[in-house]
Amino acid sequence: MIEEQVDIATADGAMNSFVVYPEEGGPFPVVLFYMDAPGYREELRDMARRLAAVGYFVVLPNLYYRLTRDFWLTERTEEKMTHMFSLMATLDAATTLCDTDAMLRYVDAHREAEGARVGAVGYCMSGPFVMWAAAERPERLSCIASIHGANMVTDKPDSPHRMPPRIRCESYFACAETDKWAPPADVEKLQAALRAAGTPHRLEWYRGAEHGFVFPLRAGVYDRASAERHWERLFSLFERTLRARGSA
Repeated sequence: MIEEQVDIATADGAMNSFVVYPEEGGPFPVVLFYMDAPGYREELRDMARRLAAVGYFVVLPNLYYRLTRDFWLTERTEEKMTHMFSLMATLDAATTLCDTDAMLRYVDAHREAEGARVGAVGYCMSGPFVMWAAAERPERLSCIASIHGANMVTDKPDSPHRMPPRIRCESYFACAETDKWAPPADVEKLQAALRAAGTPHRLEWYRGAEHGFVFPLRAGVYDRASAERHWERLFSLFERTLRARGSA
C-alpha cells in the first residue's frame, strides 16, 4: 500500500489529508472519506486502508483544518465535547462544497486516481456532507453512503432531506436503531423524500446497533456484526457503481 500525508489546497487554506491506495494496478476509482465529529485519527486511517486494500484511491481529509490540524477527541469530558461541538458548528454545506471541490481537483491531478469514477462515504456528522456533495456535484459523484448520519432532517433550506431531487447517483443509508442524532421520525422523513424524488437508494436499519457502531475503538458502542455488514454494503456499492461503470 502507498500512504501519503498531503496538504490539499482549498479556498480556505491547506487541508491536511491522508491518502492511501494499492501499490500496483492503478489508476484506481476514488473514494472520498468524510470524517466523523471526534476528529482526524488513526482509527479512521485504518478504515481508509481497508477500503484501499480492495482497490480504491482513498482521500481522508481533516475537515477541521480551518482551525486545527490535529483535533482528536480522546476523552468524552464536558469540556472536550463542548470543543468538539464548536468545531462541528464551523462546517456546513458551503465548507463541504469548498472541500469537495479541492479533493476533486487533487484526484484529477494524481496519476494513480481515476477522477472519472468517484464515490463518497460519510460517518455521523458527515452523513449530510455526502448528500450536499452529491447534490452540488451530481456530474462527479457516482455513489454516496451515509453511515449513521446525524442531523439528516433540519428546518434549514439546505437540510439533507431536501437534497434528493438534486441527487442522481445511487445512495446508501445505514441507520442505527438507537440514535438520538437520527431518530426514527427523521429517518422516515428522509426515506419519504428519497422515494418522492425517485432517487436510487437503499436505506437500511441496523437493529440492536447504536450511533457510532462501526468504530472499533468506541467502547460499549462498537458492534462487530453491524460494522462488518456496513463494510459488505460499502464494498458492494462501490463495486457496482465505480468498478462496473469503469469496465462497461
